[in-house]
Amino acid sequence: MQTTRWLVMRSLNAVLTMLGVSALVFLAVRQMPGSYADIVLGPLSSPAEKAEFASEYGLDSSIIEQYVRWLFEAVQGNLGTSLVSQLPVSEEFGLRLPVTISLAVMALVLTIAIGLPLGVYSATRGGSGGGAVGRLVSGIGISLPEFVLGSLVVFLFSRYSLGLTIGDFTPISDGVGASVRSLILPAGVLAVFCIAATARTTRDAVLGVLVEPHIGAAVARGESKAFILRHHVLRNAAIPVLTLTATITAYLLGGAIVIEAVFDIPGLGSYLVAALDRRDYAVIQAGVLVATVVFVATSLLVDLLSGLIDPRVSATKGGRS
Repeated sequence: MQTTRWLVMRSLNAVLTMLGVSALVFLAVRQMPGSYADIVLGPLSSPAEKAEFASEYGLDSSIIEQYVRWLFEAVQGNLGTSLVSQLPVSEEFGLRLPVTISLAVMALVLTIAIGLPLGVYSATRGGSGGGAVGRLVSGIGISLPEFVLGSLVVFLFSRYSLGLTIGDFTPISDGVGASVRSLILPAGVLAVFCIAATARTTRDAVLGVLVEPHIGAAVARGESKAFILRHHVLRNAAIPVLTLTATITAYLLGGAIVIEAVFDIPGLGSYLVAALDRRDYAVIQAGVLVATVVFVATSLLVDLLSGLIDPRVSATKGGRS
C-alpha cells in the first residue's frame, strides 16, 4: 500500500513537472527577440504585413490561448506542424530521432563499460598509483568542456589520417558496422564527462560502503575480497550510481545538441538548433517536451529500480510522500 501510494504521488509529480516545463518553454520561446514573421518577412516589412502573416499561422492570439491549444493537441499525440517545412513535427522527429538515440545509446554504453569499472578500481586501489590515475582521469573528464574536446578531435582527425573520418555519417540502414564507425568519435566525446562523473560517483559510493560495520564483519569471517565486493559492496553502492544514470540521460540529450553541431550529424539536436535560429516554435516546443518526457520517465524508472534493489528506499520515500 505504501509503495502504491508512493508510485501514485511520484507519477503526479512527473505530470506536474512536464506541465511546468512545457509552460516555461512555451513562454520563453514566445519572448525571444525576433518573431517568425521577422525572420521570414525581413526587417523592412510593414506592421500590416506582419499582422497578416501572424494571423495566417495562428500567432495573433494570446499566449495563454496558444499554449492551451498546443497542449490540447500535444496530449492527443499531435505535436504540431513545422512553420518552415509545413510538415508534421512528429514526422520530422521520426527522421532524426533514431540518429540521436543511436548516438546517446553508444555514449551510454561507453559510460557504463568504462566508468563503473574505473570507479570501483579507483576505490579499491585508493592508496596505489592506479587509484591516483583514476582520480586524475575523472577530474580531467569532468572539467573538460565537450565543445573544446570535440573541436580538438575534429581538427586532429581532419588534419591527419587516423583511420576515422569526420562529417561522414552513415545511417544504420546502410550497415551496422559502418554506422557505428561513423558515430564512435562523437559518442566518445559525448561520453567523456559521463564516464568521469560515473567513475567519481562509483568511487565515492564504494568508499562509503567499505567503511560500514558489516564489511568489517565480513573481513573478520575470512570472506575473500572478491566475494565481499560482489555480495556486500556493489549492491549497496548501486543506488547513487542509478540515480546518476537519470541525470546522465538528460545530459546526453542536451550534449547531443552540441556534439551533432560540431560533428555535422543530422540528428534531432542539430535540427533543434536550426529551428531555434528560424523561430520554428512548434519544433522547439516539441523537442523540449520530448526531452522532458524522456528525463522524467527515466527518473521514475530509476526510482522503481532503486526500490527493487533496496526495499528501504521505496519505504522511506513512501513515508515522506
